[in-house]
Amino acid sequence: MITKTAMITICGRPNVGKSTLTNALVGEKIAIVSDKPQTTRNRITAIVNRGGTQFVLMDTPGFHKPRNRLGDYMMNVVKDSVAAVDAVMLLVEPTDKIGPQERELVNKIKSTGARSVLVINKIDTVDKSALLPVIAAYSALHGFDAVVPISAKTGEGLPELMDELEEFAEEGPQLFPDDMITDQPERQICAELLREKLLACLDKEVPHGTAVEISRFHEREDGLVEIDATIYCEKESHKGIIIGKHGAMLKKIGELARTDMEEFLDAKVFLQTWVKVKENWRDSVSQLRNFGFTEE
Repeated sequence: MITKTAMITICGRPNVGKSTLTNALVGEKIAIVSDKPQTTRNRITAIVNRGGTQFVLMDTPGFHKPRNRLGDYMMNVVKDSVAAVDAVMLLVEPTDKIGPQERELVNKIKSTGARSVLVINKIDTVDKSALLPVIAAYSALHGFDAVVPISAKTGEGLPELMDELEEFAEEGPQLFPDDMITDQPERQICAELLREKLLACLDKEVPHGTAVEISRFHEREDGLVEIDATIYCEKESHKGIIIGKHGAMLKKIGELARTDMEEFLDAKVFLQTWVKVKENWRDSVSQLRNFGFTEE
């Protein structure tokens, strides 16, 4: 029986492993992962029940210098998410060279007075002796309530991390049902899975200028899920790249996405995709609103 809750924000620079950590703690893929920066655009709420505690984890976009209105929106999401929570996890690389993004996030944590945990990720990539200078550098910057070295990729340190997060739990009612692992609707996760494949298959600026809209999500009586998805890009030349020669690239992206959708939904999926151009949508307030990027 759930008797305590803990609302925790996960923040850090792009590509530090926030979504990988979120998926690892939930035990299922609810946040897309890519080696390209600024993959996560919205705050993703993940729910983990452990013993009598319900953890509500908020995976945020990577903290970066915005270059368009979408970037501004993403940074506002991060700043808002650091406030009014039980604790903040600052996820960092295993290096003692502290970057401007980390310094700004630490200042934000200080300004809100939030309790905080320094989480050093990717410890599978360095010798354990290299962690001491990292801990010393960050401890000189801020008095974190706890420091936990982990590898979101291998799972090392995750039980210890959850033990530390337990300290921030407060007595209170259960916020989400037992079987709920995210507040994202299934169609939104499917849209993100398709966007993940765009990030994986396309180069340079093209994938960053894409958005995915699910126009139809229909579960048939025989269990088949029919999904119609539109991929929006910013230039006609990008549309050609996404479709590829004789439609080969779009077919590849669609097949990879369908496989992940079927695994997530535990059902057969019939996926149809289209590609349309919306020039400079990332700098259009109305287009951002249409794609669900609103400040509310």
